[in-house]
Amino acid sequence: MTATFYTIVALVAFATNSLLCRMALMEDAIDPWNFTILRLLSGAICLGIIIIFHTHRLKHQTQTATSFNSDFNTDNNNAAVAAILADKGSWLNSISLVVYALCFSLAYVDLDTGTGALILFAAVQLTMIGWGIYQKEQLTVLQWLALAFALIGFVYLMLPSATIPSFTGALTMALSGIAWGIYSIRGKACLSPLRATGFNFIRSLVVIPFLLIVAISHWAGISMQGVVLAVISGSITSGLGYCMWYVAMPLLKNTQAAVVQLCVPIIAALAGVLFLSESLSLRFIIASIVILGAVLVFVLNKKPNNYNDSAVIVES
Repeated sequence: MTATFYTIVALVAFATNSLLCRMALMEDAIDPWNFTILRLLSGAICLGIIIIFHTHRLKHQTQTATSFNSDFNTDNNNAAVAAILADKGSWLNSISLVVYALCFSLAYVDLDTGTGALILFAAVQLTMIGWGIYQKEQLTVLQWLALAFALIGFVYLMLPSATIPSFTGALTMALSGIAWGIYSIRGKACLSPLRATGFNFIRSLVVIPFLLIVAISHWAGISMQGVVLAVISGSITSGLGYCMWYVAMPLLKNTQAAVVQLCVPIIAALAGVLFLSESLSLRFIIASIVILGAVLVFVLNKKPNNYNDSAVIVES
């Protein structure tokens, strides 16, 4: 029950990111540049506060264990805690985070909620699968077929149509997905995903002065609604959403963690229909079935020694 609760909350939070961004930009409540700035800033503040409490709890647990024990296991535990506390992300991961967030916002100027989420999801998965192939990961025949179908579905979705009025928007969202895929690949090596993500958000604040060069010209058009939506996206659906996911991950099997993320584009699409009166086109439905079905087949046929799917967050 606990795993189910945290998983559902996390998936809804990730899908809501797409909804909030599209809602803010569709109604001209804020521009994508200022939305990105506020999202990164509020996410850094939220995760920074959580990291402070997390650090205090780890240090308190270490001190308590040391006061009652002085054996070899305690020394190992202290060393493990020290390693976790030393995990502070990296500048390259922060760059990937910024590229993801900025392209995400820019793309939703033109894309519907569900279409954007599906392109993002597909780009993330294809990036990670492509990296696995580059690393000489052995794929089964069924996995190669699934990958081919996923690529076909992705190309079909990206083709200009009434649901994708701007190829630039689709391409920008694909770049966002590639950036998040790189972020996820590099993040697999971190000891504490929560701390690493928090510090990466904090590092990302360095680029805000550069984003302001463009953003400052749009200040006159920002409304309080746009500010609120951006802050919620950064602090709650991103910051707290990550926390919920990191709590759920240890309670899920690797395959379960990968499969449940297939729900994110679907939740985002349904949210767009319910809250923004968007329509589900036949193209989107076909592409969703092909892409999500292909990824599902690929994941279910993954060998145990392949990359750890539970470490991957498919954002939206």
